[in-house]
Amino acid sequence: MCRSGNVFYHSVQNLLSSRLLSENLEIKIYRTIILLVVLYGCETWSLTLREERKLRVFENMVLRRIFGPRRDEVTGEWRRLLNEELNDLYSSSNIVRVIKSRRMRWAGHVARIGEERGVYRVLVGKQVGKRPLG
Repeated sequence: MCRSGNVFYHSVQNLLSSRLLSENLEIKIYRTIILLVVLYGCETWSLTLREERKLRVFENMVLRRIFGPRRDEVTGEWRRLLNEELNDLYSSSNIVRVIKSRRMRWAGHVARIGEERGVYRVLVGKQVGKRPLG
């Protein structure tokens, strides 16, 4: 899941750290291109806490590249942004919330398609037939 997004991110890494593009444009590139690659098929994933952490780390890595380092007011030295500062700068919901909302939307579609479809039976847990012995 993160591997394809990571490969794509490294292909556009120089573009995201360029001074020629504004932060707003870089965020739009992240939302419209990189997130779509990372979240392809996320409606069917079963996320563990480890995978959620990996996705958040990936998102923070991309956002740090977009927003860049900041100068500390007290010491005047350059430093990396903290996760809380990234959340304040990036106004959209984080990647895990996006996945959960897409999964809920997909579950609503499946619930409306009808009981005869296999996807519905898997979602609800209704099995057809008997399980063989052994």
